[in-house]
Amino acid sequence: MDIIYVLVPLSILLIGIAVLILFWAVRSGQFDDMESPAHKILFDDDDDMVPGKRSQSTAANSETGSTRKDD
Repeated sequence: MDIIYVLVPLSILLIGIAVLILFWAVRSGQFDDMESPAHKILFDDDDDMVPGKRSQSTAANSETGSTRKDD
């Protein structure tokens, strides 16, 4: 029964910390734009990985004879 005197204040402290973290996240703008990341995954940005398609930098290097790869 004595453990309840430790667990109740500890749980109140943890809830207080969670509420403070929630308010910090809201205040710092973490929840401002919830839809853009979900839509961003739909856009195809891996054209350089598709066989037969070359990016402009690869095409420009092959035209100029340059064999150096840009990192």
